[in-house]
Amino acid sequence: MPALESISGGQIPGGDWIDRLVAAHRPGMGLARDFYAHPEIYERDLDRVFRRHWHCIAHESVIPNPNDFELFRLATEQVILTRDSSGEIHALLNICRHRGAEVCTAQKGNAKAFICPYHAWTYGNDGRLKAARLMPKEFKREDHGLRKLHVRVVEGLVFISFADDPLDFTEVERLLRATIGQYGWGQARVAHREAYVIEANWKLAVENYVECYHCGPAHPEYSQTHALEQPLERIADMNAAMEARTCALGIEIGQGDLWQTSRAGGEAIHAFRYALYDGVCTGSEDGTPLAPPMGRFETFDGGVTSIHLGGTTFLVCYPDHGMIYRFIPTGPDSSEMELIWLVDAKAEAGRDYDHARLTWLWTVTTEEDKKIIEHTARGVRSKYFVPGPIAPMEQNELRYINWYLDEIARP
Repeated sequence: MPALESISGGQIPGGDWIDRLVAAHRPGMGLARDFYAHPEIYERDLDRVFRRHWHCIAHESVIPNPNDFELFRLATEQVILTRDSSGEIHALLNICRHRGAEVCTAQKGNAKAFICPYHAWTYGNDGRLKAARLMPKEFKREDHGLRKLHVRVVEGLVFISFADDPLDFTEVERLLRATIGQYGWGQARVAHREAYVIEANWKLAVENYVECYHCGPAHPEYSQTHALEQPLERIADMNAAMEARTCALGIEIGQGDLWQTSRAGGEAIHAFRYALYDGVCTGSEDGTPLAPPMGRFETFDGGVTSIHLGGTTFLVCYPDHGMIYRFIPTGPDSSEMELIWLVDAKAEAGRDYDHARLTWLWTVTTEEDKKIIEHTARGVRSKYFVPGPIAPMEQNELRYINWYLDEIARP
């Protein structure tokens, strides 16, 4: 790898070439081309971001019954999410402890055990090895269960960590209970799920999500109802009026900026609120309600709660429905974005809500996002691409970039 040069033209000392590229980053600017394209940086992303942090994998309502399971694919890993006969949730790596074959070959279902199709080793849905045919007497089944990931279930959301010693989740859990807990997500269910394949590096997709500088030009439908399309200082009065309405309902929604790198051993989370335009109740095409109010809400406060968590998980809370955004790296220049719509567990499609109306806004918005992200990815691939300055309305993107650079700079 040839030596890198700094912006001033001098050699960048020390470290491997990725470390030197991090050191060459200009504060206040976007990331250089290689961060979005180079296979070695992608592998470092997996090691130092993806496998270090917590990820929301699902809402627990996707496996409602004892012995239910669903298979999830995240980067190069496959995770079996199970609910055992006692109701406990487990996250198991889909790797036989004998020769590495996939033990779960169905996408979802109900099973008390998984039988490896290669040599018939049999695992319980809690991961324990129950049978290993023709193995010697001294073989200990208890030493060869499926590898289990760390799991936290908070207000219905299932989080997993691949780390041997996961980041502390205490403050994250506290803030989630103060936010999504007030919206009743623990008593919600999945109304719809949609996955979008993006021909772009996962960071381009996340950076697009965390800033609303692009909302006005790229999302006219969203911008008709959501005041976040304007700079925060312009909507301060609207936000104050929203908070007054929320308090008048006897509800206090938690907010907190605990966005931090993993240096201190804790997970990153940022929860903030913003107003909808006057007369708008929720994230719908015309601003009218979509479903019965959830949680502590008996009516609408004209506000939205947004949560950024751990680098790949983003949550949007309306009084009548919720949104989970999951960002999944799949390759140096490909990723996946999954959207999950939540409603109250008692709400029924066709009676309490119309499926098409419920999904309209974020379907339209995400299809627009997919196009703009892929436009950007094609431009960034050019050898002539030079990153430009981050705009004031992209403050969350700037913070995300700085957070990301710190994460990949540390082993």
